[in-house]
Amino acid sequence: MSIDIQKFKADELTLEKLDTLVMRRESFQVVAVSNIGATVEKIEGRIEQGGLRCRIFTEYRASSLLGSFLAPTAPLSWMAGIGMAAHNLATINPDYEIGKNKLAGTVTVKYKK
Repeated sequence: MSIDIQKFKADELTLEKLDTLVMRRESFQVVAVSNIGATVEKIEGRIEQGGLRCRIFTEYRASSLLGSFLAPTAPLSWMAGIGMAAHNLATINPDYEIGKNKLAGTVTVKYKK
C-alpha cells in the first residue's frame, strides 16, 4: 500500500507553512533543493522549536554501506556502520526523521509516532 506524501519546492516552504506541517504532525517532501544543508537546518530548527525531536540521516547510505563490508576497504565500512549505530542510539525514538538525498535534490520528512 502506497501513501501519498505532500511535496513542496524548496522556495515554497515558508516558515509559516513549515510550522503548520509540524504542528499537524504531517510527513512531507521538499523537492528541487539546491542547498540541502540549509534546508535541513531550517526544518530541524522548526521541529525542535515545536518541542519535538528529530533524526537526520542520508537516504540509502545504509544500503550502499552494506555492499562495501566485503571490499578491501571493509575496516572503514565497519567503522562507518558503528558510527551510524551510535547516531541512531543518540537520537532514539525521534518524532521526525529527516532524510537527505543529495543526488535527487530532496529532503524527506517523516513523522514517526
